[in-house]
Parts: sequence; structure tokens; C-alpha cells
Amino acid sequence: MRTVDLVTYQDNWWEILTSDFMRNALLGGTIVALAAGLIGYFVIVRNTAFAAHALAHIGLPGATGAVLVGIPVSLGLGIFAVGGALVIGALGKKAADREVATGTVLALATGLGLYFNSLATKSSSTMTNVLFGNLLAITNEQLVVFAVMLVALAVAVGLIYRPLLFASVDSEVAEARGVPVRTLSVVFMALLGLVITMAVQVVGTLLLFALVVTPAATGIQLTPRPKRAMAVSAAISLVSVWAGLAFSAMLNLPPSFVVVTIACLVWFAVWLAARASHRAGGAIVGAPSRATEEHPVHA
Repeated sequence: MRTVDLVTYQDNWWEILTSDFMRNALLGGTIVALAAGLIGYFVIVRNTAFAAHALAHIGLPGATGAVLVGIPVSLGLGIFAVGGALVIGALGKKAADREVATGTVLALATGLGLYFNSLATKSSSTMTNVLFGNLLAITNEQLVVFAVMLVALAVAVGLIYRPLLFASVDSEVAEARGVPVRTLSVVFMALLGLVITMAVQVVGTLLLFALVVTPAATGIQLTPRPKRAMAVSAAISLVSVWAGLAFSAMLNLPPSFVVVTIACLVWFAVWLAARASHRAGGAIVGAPSRATEEHPVHA
């Protein structure tokens, strides 16, 4: 009976860790972690976790379609992810409406993905990279694109932070106060589509939830204040990426697997600690109302 080594220690791990491709992986992962930290809090508060997960799959036909027409895979992925996000944002002002819109767009995108995949003879590796991510294959060109997208995301979130927070906490009151709830929904979903486009290339569609949503959920358990929760979320994402790359080099493991495992273990540890001290329920449920206290609705 053949024995399989699940973990293999590599003596040359430092040489691997300081190589050019690992440097790109570290920089790319850092940019994506910061982007996920900026958007993840609102994903939780707005109850759009399903949409975040679905957008990764909605981008899949864009990736396979890009192979067919001969354009960069990341471009096709981004077009479908952002396009799907705009449709969901326009059709789903309320959480219940977003669920229906998300499911419908996801079903259509899945069908297109299967069709495009059947036509593309060279899409098997593309499908694997999109499904599971390929952090070690990030190029210099992608780093530049990621950096530009992160700056654009930070500027956009800074400009709409207060009204978006108000609309996320209580959309009906916000709309009554004159806040453009539907417009904010579309803008937010477009920004989420950008983050998904970047994150898919790091951890893939199947593991994306753990990088975009899980650190944010951990941050909300640790603090009810929105800005602090966003900072904690970004910090957890950064630690997950950095430690994940280090352990993957040392133990010859897939980086995406290690990154996701660390993020999930941190969440589970915080959840256990909060449960033991009888504070988990209050931290999560109270986050939106306390966010309103920090940012008054008339502001």
C-alpha cells in the first residue's frame, strides 16, 4: 500500500520565499487583502455574502469566454463579475430582492460558463486557476492593475462611506432622509465586483468566501465600530496571506489552501472565545445599531 506524504518540509523554503514569483505573490496578496478588508464589512452588514460568493461564479463564464476570443482571462473575468454586480445592484435595492436577482444572474452565468467551456479546448487550466486561484502566477502587469483598482476602491469607499453605512444599516430610513439607496446599491455592487475580480485570482471562486467574508465576520465579532472592524478585517486578511505564503513555501502546500485555512481558524478561535464569554451574540447583532450611533443618521 502506497503512503502519501501530506506535508513535505522544504529545506530551501527561504530561497523560495525570496524568489521573484513569490515576491509578486506577496505584493498581489497584500493588495487583495487590503481590498477585501475595505469591502468585507459592508458585505456582512448589507447581507450580501451570497452575492459575493455568487459573483465569483458569475465571473467564470467571462474567464472561459476570454479563452475563446483571445483576450486576457482577468479581463473577461472582470467584465462578467462587474457586469453581474451592476445587474444585481440595479434589480435588488432590498436584501430579499438581491437574493432573487443574485440567484437568477448566477443561474444564467453558470449556463454560459458550461457552454463556453464546452467550446474552449484550452480552458481546462483556466478553469482550474479560476476555481482554486493561482497566487504564485501573478505577473507584474497584474500587480499594476491591482494597485490601480485598490486606489480606486479606497477613494470610492471614502467618498460614499457615511451614506453607504446609513443605507446598509437601515435602508428605509435612509431613503426617507433622501439618501440615494438604489444608486449606492449599484455603486457598492460594482466595487464588490472589482474586489471579487482580484480575489478570484488569489484564492479562486471556491475559496473566495474565506478571504472576503470570513475576516470581516471576525472583525465584527471583535468590535462593533465599523472603521475598527474594517481595520481588523484587513489585518486578518494580511496575516492570512503572509503566513499562508510562508507556510506554503516551508511545507510545499498550495498557497490558497493555507491562506483560507488560516483565515477560517482565526474566525473559529474568535467565535469560540466570544461564545465562552457570552459576547458573541451581542457583538454580531449589535454591530449595525452601534454603527448608527457612531455615524448619526443626519450626518
